[in-house]
Amino acid sequence: MSDLFRVFLTAVLLVPATLLPIINPLVGAPIFMAMTGDHRHLAVRMARRVGLNCFFLLAGSYFVGGYVLEFFGVSIPAVRVAGGILVGATAWRLLNDSGQDDLQKSLANAAEEMLDREIARRSFLPMTFPLTVGPGTIAAAITLGAARPEHGAAWVASVTGALIGLAVAALAVYLTYRYSRPLLSRLGETGVLVLTRLAAFLLLAIGVDIVWSGLAEFIRTT
Repeated sequence: MSDLFRVFLTAVLLVPATLLPIINPLVGAPIFMAMTGDHRHLAVRMARRVGLNCFFLLAGSYFVGGYVLEFFGVSIPAVRVAGGILVGATAWRLLNDSGQDDLQKSLANAAEEMLDREIARRSFLPMTFPLTVGPGTIAAAITLGAARPEHGAAWVASVTGALIGLAVAALAVYLTYRYSRPLLSRLGETGVLVLTRLAAFLLLAIGVDIVWSGLAEFIRTT
């Protein structure tokens, strides 16, 4: 096996293997299903949007995230703390029921007339960020990007492999959300409601953990 192919294969395998356990689209599936209701066509369109959003957000983090943070003088621990607060706030709204219910009702009522730009807006916030691609995922993508070769044929092989790996991760998100209803329909309405609340609680715990790890890393580096 040549060195270039090894670099390529490592990127193809390492990127989704690192990001997918953090993304964990199964956690977001019940929330996605609650947002889209019984409108299958809307679920397909939103799942496609979320998958594309995830790809471009992860690719941006992988390729330029480190440069952006360096330009603005923002550290990864600061990103973790701020993002963890955002994740926690979103999870708290979901746990308290009203925000998520209002969103679900507005999506269900306007599903047939909803414009593409409205679907794009709602599919990005909060479904893509921070519920699917959160600060932990972005920090991991930035870290992976910082470790890639800087020039030459190895850079080309690594970047090509990373793009394929990012596409695999985004495809996994799309398929999970696209088929969230068949996957979860056997739980029934009550079961989905319970699972949605458990997912929101888990997101809240993840948000607290992200804030905690960010603060701990900040303390270690000062």
